[in-house]
Amino acid sequence: MSITYDDFAKLDIRVGRITRAEPFPEARKPAFKLWVDFGGDLGEKRSSAQITRHYTPETLTGRQVLAVVNFPPRQIGKVLSEVLVLGVPDADGEVVLIGPDHAVPDGGRLF
Repeated sequence: MSITYDDFAKLDIRVGRITRAEPFPEARKPAFKLWVDFGGDLGEKRSSAQITRHYTPETLTGRQVLAVVNFPPRQIGKVLSEVLVLGVPDADGEVVLIGPDHAVPDGGRLF
């Protein structure tokens, strides 16, 4: 299925910096609770992510990631997830986060 650029432009994908990451033991599958700062008007948003294979809370803190910021909030267990942090699967299907390969200002929009 093809989409138009206007369809793509409806997604608001921004870069943010993980300020805090904690284990999420209540999740059905191993996951972390994340706090991601997008700066400016967006500020800090919460999310959860099943990314425990390649990451620890210590390696996540300070990392820049891309996230969809204009989906409606979604309740995931006890966490209200406000953004969808983006990743791609490795050869085993485990999530590898997507982020810029150089430092950029938080809040920058993907285009």
